[in-house]
Amino acid sequence: MTPSRGRGSDGSYFPKSAPRRPGSGPWRAKGKRPFGDTWWGRAWIEALEQRARLDPNRLPRGRTYARTGAVGALEVRRGEVRSSVQGSRSTPYKVVVRVRTFSTDEWERALELLSSEVGHVAALLDGELSPAVGEQLRAAGLDLLPGAGEVAPKCSCPDWAEPCKHSAATCYLVADLLDEDPFQLFYLRGLGRQELLAALRARRAAAAAAAGEAGGGLPGLVGILPMPPVRDGPDAGVPAREAWARAATLPNLPPLPLPPPHPGKPAVLGVDPPRSSGISAEALRMLASDAAGRAFELAHGSESSGLELSFREDVARRAAKLLEGGPAGLAQLPAIAGRVGLSGRELMCFALAWQAGGRESLFVLLETWDPPAAEMEQGRALIRVDALVRISTWHNRVSLADRQLRLGRDGRWYPYRRAGRTSWQPDGAALTR
Repeated sequence: MTPSRGRGSDGSYFPKSAPRRPGSGPWRAKGKRPFGDTWWGRAWIEALEQRARLDPNRLPRGRTYARTGAVGALEVRRGEVRSSVQGSRSTPYKVVVRVRTFSTDEWERALELLSSEVGHVAALLDGELSPAVGEQLRAAGLDLLPGAGEVAPKCSCPDWAEPCKHSAATCYLVADLLDEDPFQLFYLRGLGRQELLAALRARRAAAAAAAGEAGGGLPGLVGILPMPPVRDGPDAGVPAREAWARAATLPNLPPLPLPPPHPGKPAVLGVDPPRSSGISAEALRMLASDAAGRAFELAHGSESSGLELSFREDVARRAAKLLEGGPAGLAQLPAIAGRVGLSGRELMCFALAWQAGGRESLFVLLETWDPPAAEMEQGRALIRVDALVRISTWHNRVSLADRQLRLGRDGRWYPYRRAGRTSWQPDGAALTR
């Protein structure tokens, strides 16, 4: 029976069943799969192998054993990880891997450091744990990752080595838990997720109250935007509409800064997206870069944010942006085409159409309509080079040999050229009547 996992109220993991035969654990994998897909998972493995001072001759056996699927669900408790590991006997062995918890004084120092950084507090309250948090704590002598003598594995098997292959395998699989939820590191050090967030909220509220009593900060800010009450649970936040309305009442607001001279560049992700999300770090980088470009255009007077576009229109807009990027952008088109279900040729036509005239140009690429006959006569006159040559007219399209004009609903003619026996491709900017 494959074990399943659940969560406690403090965010810890607990097992509902344990494997009863080798190869039935939840982490069974073919080949020499790595451990640690995210920054925190890899950092745990590095600390385990290089800093925790466990027997280096035993760790490789545990790494191999972890890949067999013999380890059942992991249960994370305050300062320890428990598991059932199927060995050569019929009854699974019991493994406990203890990690040294921070003392009260150490936690006070850690919370003080975290609450002093507004960016860290905002990210933590939003459920994100960036590597910068770990680096700041480590610089202050409070490393979330275990060091020498801070990991103590125990197993009920007859092997007296520390670690045995069963407990070493459990140590390696902790990396999978950290891939899913790096906040488990805080719990291993003695403080659960909700306890951590409640403590940070309390310090944030106390700092805001002290600033109000001392007259610091923006005039009237405390009271107009009161801090939320300290509670143990998710932060409900403030609706954007309500926050925007409140901000308009703040006195003596400074003038708005000038727009930046160029779009901002997305920051490098400290933690890769979870494997189960189906999203790659590169895809997120592209989306963030596109959002920064749209924000830049809005700041410089653009009337459109792009949010009003349909899916096909937004695909065309992004493809046109890639064309503007030269060979590097052109090389990305096949990957985009695959994600949106288009061929490379189709996406290229989308991009060329958008460059020629935006939404209306894309419409005449994909759709037809029936304009008045008098308007079509103008197209026949524009494309004619010889009165004896036969011109073909169909809906809003006028064709002559390998050239074609398509009338848009905006009254402009969009030129096309033949790209195959039955296919056409946008061929430059629109013509006005």
